[in-house]
Amino acid sequence: MNISTYRQLIPSPVALVTGANKGIGFEISRILAESGIFVWMAGRDSARIKEATASLKKAGLPVDAISLDVTDPQSVESAAQHVQTVSGALDILVNNAGIVNERRLNKAGEPEVIPPSQIELNTLRQTYETNVFGVFTVTKAFLSLLRKSPAGRIVNMSSGLGSLTQRSDPNWAYSVVNALAYCSSKTAVNGITVAFAKELKDTPIKVNAADPGYCATDLNGHSGPRTPTQGAEIAVRLATLPEDGPTCGYFDENGPVPW
Repeated sequence: MNISTYRQLIPSPVALVTGANKGIGFEISRILAESGIFVWMAGRDSARIKEATASLKKAGLPVDAISLDVTDPQSVESAAQHVQTVSGALDILVNNAGIVNERRLNKAGEPEVIPPSQIELNTLRQTYETNVFGVFTVTKAFLSLLRKSPAGRIVNMSSGLGSLTQRSDPNWAYSVVNALAYCSSKTAVNGITVAFAKELKDTPIKVNAADPGYCATDLNGHSGPRTPTQGAEIAVRLATLPEDGPTCGYFDENGPVPW
C-alpha cells in the first residue's frame, strides 16, 4: 500500500499523544478519536501502548500504536519518521508524558514529598529528562510535520503546580505542595510553551499549556479528586482550537491560569 492510498484511509486531522497508554493521555486519545481524529497513541512500553490502543480499536475508533520514549532522541526520531511515512503530516501534538519521582514513605508508612533540600540531583535530572527535555525533543522532531498542517496545534501538559503565581500564594489550595523537581519541571514546560509560541506566531500553529487539575492517576497514587476524563477536557479543547483561538497561553477548564 503506497503512502497516498494509506493517507486516504486515515481521517484528517492526525494527532499524536505521548504517554497515551493510561490516565489522562489515554482519555485525550479516546476523546480525540471519538471526534473522528486519527490518533497515534505513543508510549515507551510497547506492550502497554499496544494493549491500550487495541481497547480503542475494538470500539471502532481510529487509533494506532507507536513506540516512543521521550527520553531517547533516537526513539523520538524513529517515531517521527514513521508518522511521516504513514500519515505524511501531523495536525495535533499533545506532549502528555510525565513523571513524579520525589516521593518516599514516612515513618508511619505514608507517602510524602521529599523536601527540596533532601532530593538527590539525579532525581531532578530524571524528572527533567522526561518532563522538560522530552517535551522539547518531541516538539522539535515533529515540528516539520506540524508545519505541513493548515491548522497545527501543540498542547503541552503542564500543571497548576507549574504556576509561580499560584505556588507563591499561601492562600492557594495546593500551596503546601513543595515538590521541587515536578513543580519546577512544569514551570519549565510553560517556558518552552512560550518560546515555541513566539517563534511560530506568524504560522497557523498554535502552542498552549494545559492545566488538567488534580486528577486521580498513577502519577499521584490516584489521590486526586478529579477523573482523567475531566483532566483531558482542556487538552482536547486546546488541541481543537478554531482559527481565531489563542496561542501562547496557559489554561485550565475555567480559563487562563496565571504564569
